[in-house]
Amino acid sequence: MTDLTGKTALVTGSARGIGKAIALRYAKLGANIVINYSSDTANGEQALKEVHEHGGQAIAVQADISEAADVDRLFAEAEERFGSADIVVANAGLELLGVPITDLTDEQIDNMVNVNARGALLTMHRAAKNISDNGRIVYIASTAIANPVPGAGLYTATKAPGRYFAEVLARETSDRGITVNIIQPGPIDDAGVFIDSIPADSPFRSLQAAGRIGDRIGTPKDVADAAEYLVSDLAAWVSGTTIGVTGGLPQ
Repeated sequence: MTDLTGKTALVTGSARGIGKAIALRYAKLGANIVINYSSDTANGEQALKEVHEHGGQAIAVQADISEAADVDRLFAEAEERFGSADIVVANAGLELLGVPITDLTDEQIDNMVNVNARGALLTMHRAAKNISDNGRIVYIASTAIANPVPGAGLYTATKAPGRYFAEVLARETSDRGITVNIIQPGPIDDAGVFIDSIPADSPFRSLQAAGRIGDRIGTPKDVADAAEYLVSDLAAWVSGTTIGVTGGLPQ
């Protein structure tokens, strides 16, 4: 089993879904945890409580990752409590499905670009500047990048920049022993994407049907498994790589 005792992991968007599953996994492995949320205080506090129930040390920090000052404060509060982060997972993001490109509003474009693209880049930028040597940075992308679906043009376009930013960052930080990798989830239950409310005739349903192994689609636990591997000693020589957690969908 991976041992993260004494390590500090900062996971953005960790009040629920994939981010929460990763934070709880790292807590079980012994890491100090920095929970982050933008506005979902109740779920942020619940995630904090669950980390504590596992015997872990944690803080919850409200911060909007699209705001540079908030990201700086997030890292500052983490360092004040635990010292420099050893693991940073850039997970926070917004979903927008079922809206054709010609129907998008300026507000929707601004919100998605600010959180999904700018927020991910700011998080990884600050991670590279603040993380300990031999640290691990993980970006949570989306299989939508490789599987264009009508109605998800803006979502796809705003998730793609983080992947390529991470690939370059992997080369630029390798001299410090830092690894930077990407996890590209497919259809995931309870992730905020591919949710039960998606209409039966939505193109996303075909991805749900294709992205299966056995009789189920993915869960946050499946993504947390990959996130555990990438911060383990087994992945010490893995960097600049995209791991698909897709149930067989192209990635």
